Amino acid sequence: MSENLSLSRRSVMKVLGGTFIALPIARLAGAEAFVGTAHAAAAGMPGTAKFEGMAAPALSDPEAMARVTVGSKLTLKGADGAAKSADLSYQAFFKTGDKVPSKDGEMVVAGGYYDIHGQPIMDTSEAGTSRQMFSDCPDGMTLLQPIEGADKAALGVTGNPVFAVVQFEYTSRNLAKEDMYGRLPSPIAVMTFDQDPDTGHLKLVRYDNVDTAPSHGLWITCGASRSPWNTHLSSEEYPTNAFAWDEDEQFLAYIANLYGDPEAAKDPAKANPYLYNHIPEVKVAADGTGTVTKHYCLGRISHELVQVCPDSRTVLMGDDFTNGGAFMFVADNAEDLSSGNLYAGKWHQTDGKGPGAADLTWIHLGHATSDEVETFAKTLKATDIMERVTEDPKDASFTKIPYSGKTEWVKLKPGMEQAAAFLETHRYAALKGATLGFTKWEGTTVNAADKKAYVAMSYIYKTMTDGSTDIKVEGPAAGSVYQLDLADGVKDDAGKAIDSEWVPVHMAGLPGVTGEDLKEADALGNKANPDKVSNPDNIKYSEDMRTLFVGEDSGMHVNNFLWAYNVDTGETARILSTPSGAESTGLQSVDNINGWTYIMSNFQHPGDWEKGLHDKVKDVLEPLINANYADRYAAQVGYVAGMPQAKGV
Repeated sequence: MSENLSLSRRSVMKVLGGTFIALPIARLAGAEAFVGTAHAAAAGMPGTAKFEGMAAPALSDPEAMARVTVGSKLTLKGADGAAKSADLSYQAFFKTGDKVPSKDGEMVVAGGYYDIHGQPIMDTSEAGTSRQMFSDCPDGMTLLQPIEGADKAALGVTGNPVFAVVQFEYTSRNLAKEDMYGRLPSPIAVMTFDQDPDTGHLKLVRYDNVDTAPSHGLWITCGASRSPWNTHLSSEEYPTNAFAWDEDEQFLAYIANLYGDPEAAKDPAKANPYLYNHIPEVKVAADGTGTVTKHYCLGRISHELVQVCPDSRTVLMGDDFTNGGAFMFVADNAEDLSSGNLYAGKWHQTDGKGPGAADLTWIHLGHATSDEVETFAKTLKATDIMERVTEDPKDASFTKIPYSGKTEWVKLKPGMEQAAAFLETHRYAALKGATLGFTKWEGTTVNAADKKAYVAMSYIYKTMTDGSTDIKVEGPAAGSVYQLDLADGVKDDAGKAIDSEWVPVHMAGLPGVTGEDLKEADALGNKANPDKVSNPDNIKYSEDMRTLFVGEDSGMHVNNFLWAYNVDTGETARILSTPSGAESTGLQSVDNINGWTYIMSNFQHPGDWEKGLHDKVKDVLEPLINANYADRYAAQVGYVAGMPQAKGV
């Protein structure tokens, strides 16, 4: 998620609604994948996939600015030159707040909130009214590979049973229009689809909430990814300051709502910040139900959209934070995130022009098991781990560090290295000399064939441009996607080999997916060039299509967009436009589900009117967005349809 330059509430929290979109792109039969031209020629593989972009919606068509707009096209071309093209379109599954079918014929509220006891959380904020709270913010979405043993008859499926996990980051406001960001436990659910084997069409047949009680509830779940072993890797953002948790009104409200008891916020065993901001993993069973396990050993940071590399051990992690870091986890065993080594990166700048470039080295923070860290979390307070002051103590035993846009001085207590590494990860990484200067490192994805990773830096400003850290680049504030070179044989700061072949060693901004700040807002109000990617957030790569998909969360575009960037040709195409004020989230590219390819994508907070940015459009668009999304309490969930079938091309 990204910050807003105009310092609206979006600069300190995430606001409003959402939709995910699935794009059944093309049927892939074995090796008959459609790939980028250069890669196809080198590998002797047939065909190309080319997205033809759409224009940004204009105020002359206000309805297009106030809803999901898909005006793009996909062309598939075979090795013999034969081609198929199709105009893409949008269809919906449901709106959050609707009643949808669950197991045993029960009807449940889509995106509905429940406390840790499984009881619905009711909104009684408006006198005389009571309804279950539901989210307007579906975010991370994972379409899973087919699960063995799924019983079509029991699931109510006639075609192919396909499962997906969707998580809801927060809800924007209650009926009294009071801010509810971060004050409710994040719901997460398994959706069962009936996939038409002939068209790839997905029809929702069941929606089953996941019980999060075994993981102490989930807080502010944002981006997500699918693991190589077919599970949903969730996230928890924005760690509360463990030295001042009892002053964090959002966190205390979350605990009270989680336990259904205001007194719970006074109980340190329940209102324990160290139990949050980790990596929850959801495993889906053949009956369409899910179970969640929270992994505590990947560092307590502002997790967003982690990416597990093809070795099923190396995890590259986004840190959606000011004074954020580059973090990497290498698991002890494949397909098991319950133990491993945690590393933090150091930026060695090689180019300061534009988004800049740097070589990366890695500092070993420590090794732990999830059980060890959970025990630390339940038995230690912040003051047990380190001393921390916010004014210069004039004491050489303290180290000056950057933390969340401010300066602190810290001193580690004896024997607390492991606890600090995994529970006070930002502070400990800075203490060890890592670079804590990134501003909003968002999603991460991997191009396995080329051994590249891509990361979305939503804004490049503040600590990346002011010279306060190792980083000193020009920008733009509109952000950039960085390309990371991955290597094996890399050693950490102590000279010990890192047990991975997927270690980032160099990163540089990619011109084709770098924003362009405008000196003055354009006629619509855009502060960044609307025909270029601005403030990238979610990011996913398709191996078969050789395409990088980028979703925006921009406080600089009047409408946010979803883009496709071909890594071979460098061409960028706008695929989709979200409602004005919304951001594009929940992105996932899936190359083959029973022979069909999909792209999943959400949008959030339609009508998040930001002063200055939306002044020229608000009066026209506000009534339309209110009508489309139930006064912005509802979010639509659906998919893009009309994709051509590759068979026979």
